[in-house]
Amino acid sequence: MTQQPYSKPLPTPQPESDFYWEKTREHELWLRSCNDCNQAYFYPRDLCPDCFSRNTTWVQASGRGTLHTFAIVHRAPTPAFRDDAPFVVAIVDLEEGPRMPTNLVDVEPDPSAIHVGMPVEVVFDDVTEEITLPKFKPAG
Repeated sequence: MTQQPYSKPLPTPQPESDFYWEKTREHELWLRSCNDCNQAYFYPRDLCPDCFSRNTTWVQASGRGTLHTFAIVHRAPTPAFRDDAPFVVAIVDLEEGPRMPTNLVDVEPDPSAIHVGMPVEVVFDDVTEEITLPKFKPAG
């Protein structure tokens, strides 16, 4: 199967995040976790943002969370997103504790269909051969 060209901005994997992107390609969500203060965090980096320890490890996330906040985008920020509007940008409180910026998918981009606190679960969007983006949909 030939993948369509992807015209939107893409993350640039770095040595600290290579494992994260490898796992998203496998449709798994992984977080960094600090062994000193026991806090999981996102985005992936070697230094804990809570206590600044480098004693960190990778943990597999459940992929479940709740919607912390959202916005419905009606005017695309760049031409690459024009065909997607309206779409939902969101921040999800992951079950493991960290907040993660994302897109909410598989739901009408309408305030009557979306509410803060709603349970969500991760889905994976294989946008290129190298990059798979985690997004969230209503759980259930």
